[in-house]
Amino acid sequence: MSSAIELTGRIAALPKLGRRFDRIIVPALLLAGWEAFARAGFLPPALLPAPSAVLHALADWIFGIDQTTQSYSAHWLHDAYSSAWRVATGFAIAALAGIALGTTIGWWRTAEATLEPTLQMLRPIPPVSWIPLAIIWFGIADKPAIFLVFLGAFFPILMNTIHGVKAVDRNLIRAGAMMGASERQMLWHIVLPAALPSIFAGLRIAIGSAWMLTVTAEMVAVKSGLGYVLWDSYYFLRYDIVLAAMISIGVLGFASDLLIKQLMNAVLHWQKATTVAGRGG
Repeated sequence: MSSAIELTGRIAALPKLGRRFDRIIVPALLLAGWEAFARAGFLPPALLPAPSAVLHALADWIFGIDQTTQSYSAHWLHDAYSSAWRVATGFAIAALAGIALGTTIGWWRTAEATLEPTLQMLRPIPPVSWIPLAIIWFGIADKPAIFLVFLGAFFPILMNTIHGVKAVDRNLIRAGAMMGASERQMLWHIVLPAALPSIFAGLRIAIGSAWMLTVTAEMVAVKSGLGYVLWDSYYFLRYDIVLAAMISIGVLGFASDLLIKQLMNAVLHWQKATTVAGRGG
């Protein structure tokens, strides 16, 4: 009897294993093709390092196994922390400002008429175009990078918050007004909870922009971090380190998005329950 139950459990697990295999088959094929092309010698190894060479450089950058990355050997944690700190600081400021200002504009028409035209004119300006001014204002340090991260993350959060507040079901607002809720109570207990899905969508878009902007800033205005290592390695033709930096940025960006996604699932657990109940009905 126990053998039959165990066999049934293994059979039930097969679809899950198949789904996991589906997720890795394309990256595995790309890496295998890249490795074969690099080893075929169509391009010099310095210009197109094989994945194995990139992983070796990344391992030395992290653990300092044989000093092949020279001054960067065993320095990855410091570089990753520098970039992550700038992303977290700029993103946090952008989240606070974007949610507060987006709620204000979405809820009060006077604020919308007063503030939105100016913000809409500033929004199309690429954040990288602010780099000269950021260096003039803040110098060569963390501040210009944090400023650029803020600019890159602010507008996605702002626009999604405005959309979320404006899209709140008016019947909910009427119900709150009929029950005697004040404007402040309606904002905190009706409008903001209803707008949270849109706000979290903006946060997830913004964290990707934050990583892109901190790397750009580190290439120009900062002398530390993953972006600085990437740009400095380019000058010395160490494309294995360049690719290792790109992998590091991608992994940390993915982890940041996953963290926001987990927070979203925890905060919006009621939404998932409602969806499941609706399907069951």
